[in-house]
Amino acid sequence: MSQQEQPRRPQEPVKYGDVFEVSGELADKTIAPEDANMMQAAETRVFGHTQKGGTAAVMQSAATANKRGGFVQQGDATDVAAEHGVTVAQTDVPGARVTTEFVGGQVVGQHVEPMPVGTTAATDAETLGLNLQSAITIGEALEAAVQTAGNKPVDQSDAAAIQAAEVRASGTSVIAPGGIAASAQSAANHNATVDRDEDKIKLVDVLAGATGKLQADKAVTRQDAEGVVSAELRNNPNLTTHPGGVAASVTAAARLNEKADI
Repeated sequence: MSQQEQPRRPQEPVKYGDVFEVSGELADKTIAPEDANMMQAAETRVFGHTQKGGTAAVMQSAATANKRGGFVQQGDATDVAAEHGVTVAQTDVPGARVTTEFVGGQVVGQHVEPMPVGTTAATDAETLGLNLQSAITIGEALEAAVQTAGNKPVDQSDAAAIQAAEVRASGTSVIAPGGIAASAQSAANHNATVDRDEDKIKLVDVLAGATGKLQADKAVTRQDAEGVVSAELRNNPNLTTHPGGVAASVTAAARLNEKADI
């Protein structure tokens, strides 16, 4: 092969912000070989293998390109990954399993795997305090989120999702003064000014007893779930929903209602 035919080295390193929806310090970090190795190990622990075309594969391709370009060497790791870790976490909600992959505490991958409802619906519903004898309502779905993510500090994405849920439950676009949507927005505004998580208002503080706080309630439908998910995604800087959070709980309730044909 002539000199002219030699493959060109990349002119710039592949950074996290080039391939993932991340922000801050991580976005500017060059993807390093050891970062990819840590993600491969994490995926193997959870799935038994690395995911074809998944996060680890993307990171490995980027790290290989960065080695070829001379930007990193074998064994290099970014300080963010080394200090804050590379992890894969799974959260089970009724009818689904949510897998989220993190680098330095930021989400770099997430997918939802439907699970058979016929054999798990009763157990899942019992765990979340849901009643499968009748259709699960929006209020009940919001209360279920307390079981899976009650200790999460309320942020703007939660407030937006709760507002979308309340609007759909009431059938009107008017936000009730003192209702859960108003409380969630106040909590998100407060939390934005507080540094320590232990001092922030949590979802449990807003959603406990949600059914009784709604002016009206209705059975969750797929359309309701799509509206709540869209609201949570739009207001999350990483364009993801929180595992076990408001959108996940409403989605799970809608799925259960469909599967149970209630």
